[in-house]
Amino acid sequence: MKTNNNNMNNNIKVIETMNNENVSIEVLEFEELRGGSNVSSAIMLSFMKDSNIKLRQVKITLNNTQIRLEAGALSYLKGNIEMDNKMGGIIGLGKKFLKGSVTGETTFKPKYSGTGEIYLEPSFGHYIIVELENEEIIVDDGVFYACEDTVEVGAAMQKNVSSAVLGQEGLFQTKLRGSGLVVLEVPVPKEEIMEYELNNETLKVDGNFAILRTGNINFTVETSSKSLIGSATSGEGLLNVFRGTGTVWLIPTKHVYNNLTNFGLYGMTNPGGKSNTRA
Repeated sequence: MKTNNNNMNNNIKVIETMNNENVSIEVLEFEELRGGSNVSSAIMLSFMKDSNIKLRQVKITLNNTQIRLEAGALSYLKGNIEMDNKMGGIIGLGKKFLKGSVTGETTFKPKYSGTGEIYLEPSFGHYIIVELENEEIIVDDGVFYACEDTVEVGAAMQKNVSSAVLGQEGLFQTKLRGSGLVVLEVPVPKEEIMEYELNNETLKVDGNFAILRTGNINFTVETSSKSLIGSATSGEGLLNVFRGTGTVWLIPTKHVYNNLTNFGLYGMTNPGGKSNTRA
């Protein structure tokens, strides 16, 4: 059977790529979905095209190396690649369940080893590739998607209960440590992420829209004023506070999308000033 492969693939483009000698990671984007089989699906596809909502997929090319994925992320693979999800006996299984339950991430993260291509499940989400160089980052639950096996996936515990409860981040978050490529699935486009470099400085955030920080940044929850009365009258109350030297990623537009979904345009024009706080 003969076919024109270029015509089959000209609807897909690479929007981001990163590689080293062992692995290459690409984020693919479908220019347009053309498979509507009835009027209802055709109307939805038309709205999606007009709204610039596009399907994306992560492709990972291995060169005799290993990659670790979020459970259930695999779509298909090609080549000499084997999957390994060793539990490490009863003790190892217990540790995996504990780690999964405290971080909110899935318990098992299978490892794929060998040479070939791996395609992850397509979705309408947004993906970012980062490279760690003997570093540690802490990310929100659900943000981890894939990483080289040279990167350790663990749990970072909040330093105090008040930060866990009042900061709405949970008692544990996902910690990634080591050297290698990492794929993150984020709620907003890369262009809407505000990256702040702190140099022994303080960043105060009214809301839980910080999705990543480097491991040497200290996170606490504090009142916006030195007095409880001052915090109450300011209308801000509690703030998520980041101190130290390192990097913090903020996604302030996350709450814009939440409010548009829940309240429509009224949620963004409310004179009460709540459009940029917790949804």
